[in-house]
Amino acid sequence: MGIVTNARSLGVLTLAGLVALAGCSRGGAAESTGDEGDVTIRFSWWGNDERADITNAAVDAFEEATPGIVVETEFIDFNSYFDRIATATAGGDAPDVITMGGAYPREYGDRGALLDLAEVSQWLDLSVIDESALANGYFSQTQYGVPTGANTFGAILNTDVFAEAGVPLPDDESWTWQEYVDLAVQLSAATDADTYGAEDPTAADMLDAYLYQRTGQGLYTEEGALAAPAETVTDWFALTTELRVNGGSPSASLTSELSTQTAPEQSLLGQGRAAIGVGWSNSIGALRDASGDDIVLARLPGDTGEHGSGMWLQASQLYTVSSTTEHPEAAARLVDFLVSTTEAAEHIGTDRGIPSNPEIREFLAGEGLEENTQIEFDFIERVSGFVDGHFVIGPTGSTETALIVDRLNDQVLFEQLTPEQAGQQFVDDVTEAIS
Repeated sequence: MGIVTNARSLGVLTLAGLVALAGCSRGGAAESTGDEGDVTIRFSWWGNDERADITNAAVDAFEEATPGIVVETEFIDFNSYFDRIATATAGGDAPDVITMGGAYPREYGDRGALLDLAEVSQWLDLSVIDESALANGYFSQTQYGVPTGANTFGAILNTDVFAEAGVPLPDDESWTWQEYVDLAVQLSAATDADTYGAEDPTAADMLDAYLYQRTGQGLYTEEGALAAPAETVTDWFALTTELRVNGGSPSASLTSELSTQTAPEQSLLGQGRAAIGVGWSNSIGALRDASGDDIVLARLPGDTGEHGSGMWLQASQLYTVSSTTEHPEAAARLVDFLVSTTEAAEHIGTDRGIPSNPEIREFLAGEGLEENTQIEFDFIERVSGFVDGHFVIGPTGSTETALIVDRLNDQVLFEQLTPEQAGQQFVDDVTEAIS
């Protein structure tokens, strides 16, 4: 599939031969030209036609508010997006404003392909963005990205299953992981055989939060090394083994089968067959719609310990500026408009996550939100008040971590590895992947 463009667009990104990203600079990209006059910049993102319509409407509003700057927009489906961006960047044809996500900002930033946003602070005010969300775009002592919006990884509770079991909801300001295990076992015993107290909670994101709760450091250091002690990973697998053996979570075979289903509605929570799960806040709508149950968001167990919250605000996406842009002021003005004006919010709403600008959240709340969005919205507002911005973007190779966690979890489930063996294997395998 080629890149889709609107009427203002240049067309498909150039497919130049791959060269070293660091060799692409055209020079002078970070120098302000003051009043840039009539200039044209390019803005890229991934998504569908619906996202394109609302984004182009926001861009139209920007052009109306900022005479002299023309924005050519281009988008493509997610599966093709980063391959195209890599090719365009390597060929010296990067868009001026590039939407990023995951570990990609660090990969591009560390190779010199992204602009240090401190150089355009005159036109891009980051002081209005939640500090904890900004951490998603900060690494190597540099702010490279601006969050479009955020979600968070937390506990998910089916209140209908709790009510059916006659078990009160936990106090998420105090519950511990042992209380979580005991509660899940109690819930399983009080419901039918097809319903479980908890889904198996093992995932790379969950392990990241658990490590921070226990050690004050997540999976990685700021320098890009693995920070996880083998003994803490061992403790995690010991906890999930206790949960399963005592009947609080499904059998090894069912958990393994469910792990291949990626849609929220295919999970036990989505089927209304689990009381407790862990996951991303932006899944709440799909889970509520699929199950037909009252499903709510809560803080993770163990989240109020001595090291502070293990939860964080994760950027749904990040706006970045190419280091080779010839119009840094215009690019910065566009990003500032998209994240900090009600004119843009009227069109974009929560399509790119719950806004990380409190003023925009307040504006959207006043406009009225759909019920499921309001639940997520309120939870993000709550979380933003206590998370401390410790989020660290994984280094190159860290995309393998989720696969490693899944593989080791399967081996623990089927008793092919002990928790101790899995803890050490995790350290060995992830260290190799990011080296």
